Amino acid sequence: MSANILLQAATEHIDNLGMGYGLAALGAGVAALGAGVGIGRIGGSALESIARQPEAVGDIRSNMILTAALVEGAAFFAMVVGLLVIFK
Repeated sequence: MSANILLQAATEHIDNLGMGYGLAALGAGVAALGAGVGIGRIGGSALESIARQPEAVGDIRSNMILTAALVEGAAFFAMVVGLLVIFK
């Protein structure tokens, strides 16, 4: 919400146009960083779960892949929005 207000304020004046680009790039970077951390935690938790219950490896693996794909999709969406702001 606050990034939207900052982007709106930055793009209202032609002198501050670089600030809007910087915020969009920062948002895309934070989205990529968040996705990396999230997928790392998903993988670590899955490995701990498999170590505790080796017989459930198939279910845990499929749930891990599905959850990682959802996190990756959300991060990709955030990066695309950041790039759209830059090339608007």
